[in-house]
Amino acid sequence: MTSVKNFRIEDEATRAELGRGVFEFTDDYSVFDWGKMPDQIPDKGASLCAMGAFNFELLESEEIPTHYRGVVSDGDVVALETALDRDDAPTEMAIDLTMVPDLPFEGGSYDYDAYYDAVDDHYLIPLEIVFRNRVPVGSSLRKRSDPTDHGLSMEEWPDEPVDLPEPIVEFSTKYEKQDRYLDREEAADIAGLAAVDDLESVAQEVNRIVTEQAADAGLDHQDGKIECLYYEGEIRVADVVGTFDENRFSREGQQISKEVIRQYHKRTQPEWVEAVSTAKSRADEEGVADWKSLCERQPEPLDDEVIQTARDLYCAGTNEYTGREVFDAPALGDVLATVREL
Repeated sequence: MTSVKNFRIEDEATRAELGRGVFEFTDDYSVFDWGKMPDQIPDKGASLCAMGAFNFELLESEEIPTHYRGVVSDGDVVALETALDRDDAPTEMAIDLTMVPDLPFEGGSYDYDAYYDAVDDHYLIPLEIVFRNRVPVGSSLRKRSDPTDHGLSMEEWPDEPVDLPEPIVEFSTKYEKQDRYLDREEAADIAGLAAVDDLESVAQEVNRIVTEQAADAGLDHQDGKIECLYYEGEIRVADVVGTFDENRFSREGQQISKEVIRQYHKRTQPEWVEAVSTAKSRADEEGVADWKSLCERQPEPLDDEVIQTARDLYCAGTNEYTGREVFDAPALGDVLATVREL
């Protein structure tokens, strides 16, 4: 499925009907689109599963359709609260399955017509819908737009994070080897029968719900993304929502997300990070889909204390966000003090 989670199929999706399956969350992690990194972060999979389930249940309480069916605990598909009452931090999530055809790459471009030729009334929309409440330093948005494009009075982006007056929504590709941002016309072409206005509305609602929940937990929600499926005219939120891998959260300026690990690699393995960037640029220039085949360096493993800190960050952050002691972990404030020392 991805580098950090797998799925098993229980009932295969057909062109006419949704199937059923289970996400299996692993302790693997990925940064810079690399895929599976050399290390694992203990309890990371359970953290993503718990936060994802918690947020899906929030969305459904607001009548936002999703593909979520529950978490798997003792072989049963149950609500997250039931699993936690059993002292079980689940690592499996039951979901509806839709059609996900191959996306052919030929002659230097992707064939979306072939993707849609393989489906009928339901499919995974091959887009990521990104929402932003803040523009951090280093955000690609700074290269693609000016502050005035987003209602800001400044002429240039400052050397500090910027809060947006209103959340913005962008579209990027999902199944291309390198994600690329799209204008609305390109996104509409790729979305098939789903309307981009409807996708934007769903993303705004998801952003609102996650932002409010984060605020209740004393966290700032900076940005995130969703993926969606289309089923008989209805858009349903799919994949996983509002975790520390999909979204960026912070407290008092300190990141509480996968961004901590990304920035650590930038500081400690700059040669590998630069090699990744160079390989992606070469792949664009040469029309090659698999940019990793052009990368001349491999990532190095993390030190044990970094792995432990990352584990505590995921677990303490999950406890704080959900308001439940899902994990035995230090207080989030203590973990953030350790993070600052990395």
